[in-house]
Amino acid sequence: MAKDETIVTGMAGRYASALFALAQEQGATDQVAADLARFSAMITESADLARLVRSPAFSAEEQVKALGAVLAASGIGGLTAQFLKLVAAKRRLFAAPTMIADFGKLQDAARGVSRAEVTVAEPLSPANLEALRSALREAAGSSSVEMNVKVDPAIIGGLIVKLVSRMVDGSLKTILNSIRTRMKEVG
Repeated sequence: MAKDETIVTGMAGRYASALFALAQEQGATDQVAADLARFSAMITESADLARLVRSPAFSAEEQVKALGAVLAASGIGGLTAQFLKLVAAKRRLFAAPTMIADFGKLQDAARGVSRAEVTVAEPLSPANLEALRSALREAAGSSSVEMNVKVDPAIIGGLIVKLVSRMVDGSLKTILNSIRTRMKEVG
């Protein structure tokens, strides 16, 4: 598990690592990932659920009871439901979003997948998208790269890439701002 420890750290990382190991043993990593993604979306969509997850005002018993009802109604069961109820019972439900993100990182690493956030000034052609994906796959040293591409005309040209924990800003806007700053220092 030494490789996993470099991917996730802290209390949330320990919980995520334990869940991931258990899910692997049971051959349920895909199901757990899908359930966690659904629960994460529910937190985003429901202010009441977000308050239940984040607020220390609720007792562990109240959180477990309410969570049980929410999970049953949403069809989330099995290992994922047991895990989330345990997290609530241990008064760690506030860290569930981080645990979910860490679980995703562990699953991506096990599958050889890297994720990239790409911002471009205008939409890329399919050929340019594939060339970028290939370059990112090589840079990340992974078998696959999943890209989230956003179009932002404000960057004027070029692109901004965030891959794993590295960010490269090659936007024309940033280059122009850098030149402007250097000119102010000289003059």
